[in-house]
Amino acid sequence: MSNTDVVAEVRSGTKRYPGVTALSDVDFSVRRGEVRALLGKNGAGKSTLIKILSGAEQLDAGEALVQGTSLKGLGTREVAGLGVATVYQELSLVPEMSVAENLFMGAWQRSRGVIDKRRMRADAKAAMARIGVDLDIDRSVGSLGAAGQQLVEIARAVWQKPALLILDEPTSSLAAAEVRQVIDVARRVAEQGVAVVYVSHRMDEIRQVADSATVVRDGRIVETLPVRTASTREIVAMMLGAAPEAVAARVRRPSSEPPVLTARGLRSDKLDGLDIDIRPGEILGIAGVLGSGRTETLRALVGLDRPDSGEVRLRGEAVRPGAFTAMLRGGLGITPENRRRDGIVPLMGVDENIVMGDLRGVSRSGVLDRKAVGQAAQALIDRLAIKTARPGTPIGNLSGGNQQKVVLARWLHAGSTVLLLDEPTRGVDVEAKRQIYDQMRRLADEGRAVVFVSSEAEELADVCDRIVVVRGGRAVAELSGDEIQLERVLTIAIAEE
Repeated sequence: MSNTDVVAEVRSGTKRYPGVTALSDVDFSVRRGEVRALLGKNGAGKSTLIKILSGAEQLDAGEALVQGTSLKGLGTREVAGLGVATVYQELSLVPEMSVAENLFMGAWQRSRGVIDKRRMRADAKAAMARIGVDLDIDRSVGSLGAAGQQLVEIARAVWQKPALLILDEPTSSLAAAEVRQVIDVARRVAEQGVAVVYVSHRMDEIRQVADSATVVRDGRIVETLPVRTASTREIVAMMLGAAPEAVAARVRRPSSEPPVLTARGLRSDKLDGLDIDIRPGEILGIAGVLGSGRTETLRALVGLDRPDSGEVRLRGEAVRPGAFTAMLRGGLGITPENRRRDGIVPLMGVDENIVMGDLRGVSRSGVLDRKAVGQAAQALIDRLAIKTARPGTPIGNLSGGNQQKVVLARWLHAGSTVLLLDEPTRGVDVEAKRQIYDQMRRLADEGRAVVFVSSEAEELADVCDRIVVVRGGRAVAELSGDEIQLERVLTIAIAEE
């Protein structure tokens, strides 16, 4: 392709924030019809580069251009007018509104001052057809699954007929079956001549969707390379700045201890007679596609949801269904699937988020002891290598991986002996994932029971001592030792009923 095919570029771009250089002398360009993956750890500079290209931020030095026009002094609205559309990880939909209404929110077609619903519905059908997706445009967005909502966001962006489409972690909340839909849409859009910048931590996904990948580290472009010929090890080495340590042969340690937590015959809207045993001293993985009942299993075990029937026993004693407080006192802790919505209080400090699971140990006569709070938090910040300027820093300022470690620290502070981790590595970078894996292993070695739910079967196969595969709300298989093979886990998870 010639230079005339370049849709967006940054030339010698530098962006500084107080105390940090987010981008340093960056040269970047993407061409018409190309899907360019953007790879790097959290904090590497990916988000800043996206903000520069979308007009949300301005360079301190260098130049950014879209279709030959400089972005200097332009905001997001003006840059959108140049043909840039961005779909962020956090969706911006209104759940109560229909698909059609969300597609044209803020730009509803009008006739004589009144919203033209007939035209809006016709355009909504055309918008979905453009990305090759068949969704009921009259259905409320809130009734769609995560994949459907993500596709509505993409359709809204594509309807603007962009020259550059930026997709920021578009599949972070999706399971494997749903990821394929987003990949197909991204490829379809590129075939229409749109340049696509695609951010994701999932290497298998990147290989399916991208033509090339730009690796960013510490605010600099390390290299741009074709993804189909580069090994994952090479790319990880570029992201980390050094070749990753050789991974020792996985030693699986299924526990022979009596179960600390058992469930028999759990039934609800999403569970269909589920049975499970959780033993101390091991990492138990729960595998299954989105909607299989993984999250519902954890919520029923910890008492957040009350099953219609079935029994849960903690250390051999029957527990009243839905007894969340009693389960917490009995040593259970849970990291929720959506950590930002359900797991943290963004404006509160890291220290406060850590100790909120058990205030008794840091209180004197019913009043919080600030010194005790600081000491308790600092010990766990050190243990989990949480990167924060100080314990009192608002947790909302931390990267996703560090927020996740704070949520885990909360239950360590509370003394939890059974840890239910729902997608703890979602949306975090390679380094943070490895640190979370190490902490899970350490907790199991200390004799705690660790339950690990993940949409990525690869990491379950790498990390777990035992895996239970859930399908249709039932535990359909249990694998341990040499039985744990990626292909086998996936085959069981996606098999037809």
